[in-house]
Amino acid sequence: MDLLLVEKVLLGLFVAVTLAIGVSKARGKRFKLPPGPFPVPIFGNWLQVGDDLNHRNLTALARRFGEVLLLRMGQRNLVVVSSPDLARDVLHTQGVEFGSRTRNVVFDIFTGKGQDMVFTVYGDHWRKMRRIMTVPFFTNKVVQQYRYGWEDEAAAVVEDLRANPKAGVEGVVLRRRLQLMMYNNMYRIMFDRRFESEEDPLFVKLRALNGERSRLAQSFDYNYGDFIPILRPFLRGYLKICKEVKERRLQLFKDYFLEERKKLSSTKGSDGLKCAIDHILDAEQKGEINEDNVLYIVENINVAAIETTLWSIEWGIAELVNHPEIQRKLRSEIDTVMGPGVQVTEPDMPRLPYLQAVIKETLRLRMAIPLLVPHMNLHDAKLGGYDIPAESKILVNAWYLANNSNNWNKPEEFRPERFLEEEAKVEANGNDFRYLPFGVGRRSCPGIILALPILGITIGRLVQNFELLPPPGQDKLDTTEKGGQFSLHILKHSTIVAKPRVF
Repeated sequence: MDLLLVEKVLLGLFVAVTLAIGVSKARGKRFKLPPGPFPVPIFGNWLQVGDDLNHRNLTALARRFGEVLLLRMGQRNLVVVSSPDLARDVLHTQGVEFGSRTRNVVFDIFTGKGQDMVFTVYGDHWRKMRRIMTVPFFTNKVVQQYRYGWEDEAAAVVEDLRANPKAGVEGVVLRRRLQLMMYNNMYRIMFDRRFESEEDPLFVKLRALNGERSRLAQSFDYNYGDFIPILRPFLRGYLKICKEVKERRLQLFKDYFLEERKKLSSTKGSDGLKCAIDHILDAEQKGEINEDNVLYIVENINVAAIETTLWSIEWGIAELVNHPEIQRKLRSEIDTVMGPGVQVTEPDMPRLPYLQAVIKETLRLRMAIPLLVPHMNLHDAKLGGYDIPAESKILVNAWYLANNSNNWNKPEEFRPERFLEEEAKVEANGNDFRYLPFGVGRRSCPGIILALPILGITIGRLVQNFELLPPPGQDKLDTTEKGGQFSLHILKHSTIVAKPRVF
């Protein structure tokens, strides 16, 4: 670091200390703040709790400080909610007050400072984006239109595994093939496109850029510079990489997908909108949104729809491999209801309650977004008898709500039967505030309508066509978790033996 930068940092440190002490005194008199560790000037609680604010670390803090707690992370206030009643307050009762989104320095880059739908503040822009995205993506009509394609993609996975002699003996990293499947599921909806193989050059490039985006955004490594602005100069290199990845991704979306759809539209005329992006481009032509909004919609779907569903499929398979008795019970249900070899389809889901229970239990124990997407209050608010300063980052620890032994029977166990017995009335749509895998209320995840049938089709077909086993020499798969800013996926993408069944 050069001398000038050192001088700037030291000067900023002095000014920040003075301001922090003054603000802390003023707020201490004015606000009744939630409990939490005692903050120090400038750094707040950062030196005590560190950068890794994953769901398990926040659960440990909740057990110490209570169902609502405040962490002062540098200049940011972070409020953690860990009870069903307070979750109801944030997501439903005061859904407008807490309906905005907070972004950090990295998500500002990847969303164009909230030009997308997921990370924009609550208001007219969000309502417009939600309306424009709902019709082409998030309706039952879309499910019925595209479920045949999802079934075809699942069938292609089964066919590829059966054709690969290694899969049934040594095993394969199944995630790689499922990733191609998920891209095809969503790119059929978005662009009426699919990729033929994992080696498709465009797919390879797209997967690499999306993977780098996820790694950069979900890492905790940049928290220090986000929490403490005087340390932000140390993030220059990191943020430069983020900007480069963003530009390359958006250019790829534009050159290979958006421009192609525009050309097709100009040659075929406007006699019917064929895929989702046609609806989005139509909204752009009408002046409702601009080109940047279109690109950030594509960005949202690439991350929010593809990756999260893939994580859940991978978790579900891992749990079934590690619990062979549950796998056998699920296979027996499918064989009994469908008949041996008759493939599961989307309309069959209501007839397969144990399959639905397996999916619910996967989403409970291995919640893909365990802290939901962060909320924010634009103005001072009240919560649980405490004052919440304006622009606080609100994290609802949905994983803890669904894994708190005070509210669930033996929550550490993977036991789908709970959703057929004592929790039979609990659904994934947020009808019970102990169980919120997709959130609830205004800012809930609209992708639930796509994720649940895709999970059912994929897991159902894999179980009915294969005996899923750990690789030779292993009794179980390694299910060590990897947490991110608000993600939860499996750390190691395991090799899985898929032993074909004969019908």
